[in-house]
Amino acid sequence: MDKSPQVLLELVERLSNLMRAEFRRVSSDEQLQPVHVQALTYLARANRYSNTPQAMAEYLGLTKGTVSQSLLLLDRRGLIERYQDDLDRRVVRLRLSQAGDAFIAEAQPQLAWQHATRNISPNRIRNAVSALRETLATFQEDNEGRAFGQCHGCQHFERLSTRAYRCGLMGDRLSGPETKRICWLYVQKGTAVEEDEDD
Repeated sequence: MDKSPQVLLELVERLSNLMRAEFRRVSSDEQLQPVHVQALTYLARANRYSNTPQAMAEYLGLTKGTVSQSLLLLDRRGLIERYQDDLDRRVVRLRLSQAGDAFIAEAQPQLAWQHATRNISPNRIRNAVSALRETLATFQEDNEGRAFGQCHGCQHFERLSTRAYRCGLMGDRLSGPETKRICWLYVQKGTAVEEDEDD
């Protein structure tokens, strides 16, 4: 019997525990909880379609209540800003404040991970990423979760020219830096997109 899947799970769990410990270390310096640092890190990486409390809750796997309480604290601390969506005034959007940007830049919660992977060849990292991405996609599909991902790997991504891009789903132009942010509208290339049926 192949024990590789079990070993992979054990390694992922151990790495997750170590990264949570790193988030605890980073958060304790500012008297925050790890969930607060995770929320700030998410906002630093989220694109304009994904910077809502609902998307954050889904990405972090947290309840709306937990996210709401975390956002209240981060707002009081001046680390985030809330604003209304330009098209739908009922939608609350979030962004890092200058203080939030500075905190993430200084804390660098992913620095430990970058340091730990420094001696692994790019080719081996690509292979590991491919295996983990496939595992994640299957896990999310089985649990009806959103995939989240960067634009360039999305079925909706359109390259208009060498420096011009568009989201085919939303019809919006995207800048180069935006295509590297995570999106909750992401659909992996080659995946069937569900369409509404007209009766």
